[in-house]
Amino acid sequence: MAWRCAGISWPRGTRMPVLVWEGGRVSPLASGKELGFRAEGERRCVGARGNPCPPAAVVSGRAMQARCGECARLDRAHSVAADTMADDPRTYRVYLAWFGPGMVKVGITAEERGAARLLEQGAVVFSWLGRGPLMAARRTEELLRTALGVPDRIPYAAKRAVRAELPGMVERAVEIEALHRRAVALDGWAESLERVAFEAVDHAEAFGLDGLPTASGVVRELVDGGVVAGRLVAAAGPDLHLRTAADALVVLDTRLMTGWGLTGADAGSGVTVPVVGTGGGGAVQDGLF
Repeated sequence: MAWRCAGISWPRGTRMPVLVWEGGRVSPLASGKELGFRAEGERRCVGARGNPCPPAAVVSGRAMQARCGECARLDRAHSVAADTMADDPRTYRVYLAWFGPGMVKVGITAEERGAARLLEQGAVVFSWLGRGPLMAARRTEELLRTALGVPDRIPYAAKRAVRAELPGMVERAVEIEALHRRAVALDGWAESLERVAFEAVDHAEAFGLDGLPTASGVVRELVDGGVVAGRLVAAAGPDLHLRTAADALVVLDTRLMTGWGLTGADAGSGVTVPVVGTGGGGAVQDGLF
């Protein structure tokens, strides 16, 4: 029987991620856990807004979201990022997120989600900047992005490249503290947005990044019959850093798992999917997560 992964989640109030499966089951991703699975068949569109894709369209194995063009448009049309939810009554927070030296972004998230959005993005350190209505948060986000010269997105490849070479906790907070100080002093904030005092929240321990070695490869895509197996060393954002039986460290972006039917892999199956870089090997598995 094949399982279908709905992606990784960082439940509020915890610092341990879980893999979410269609149907609601979750599998905790504790450090040191042995994982192994085999992809079967074709990768199919997962639909949008909780609705299945009518034709169950085949999607590319390299796509970071398992949605066909039509479902992707429908999903984005109802997202906060599309600015189509101006009447959203929830309180939002503006934040600064640090991913490595010189890599800081500004963003917004619903206050009710807590730090989940920052964990999902793999933010090593973050601080809140302000809180208030959605459109006020959005306008202030744009102001800060322009005034501070920081982006609203940072590629995951750039985040992965520096995880094994991060400075210490004190040094990690210095850059984001300086930007926070500049941000709250700016004129032009939306009047309904309340400024929030600086407080650095560090996720390095939760992610397992302390002492993390450099990855030897990154999974490019899953393929029919392809296997990924290893021991979980670190989990940051959607990325799982897996130590294989051949002692290679391979990174799997769990967004590549969605849309596939997955079955358990045996201990000697190794890593047989396309990987950018070197690495491989197998590991003991205790079931499909």
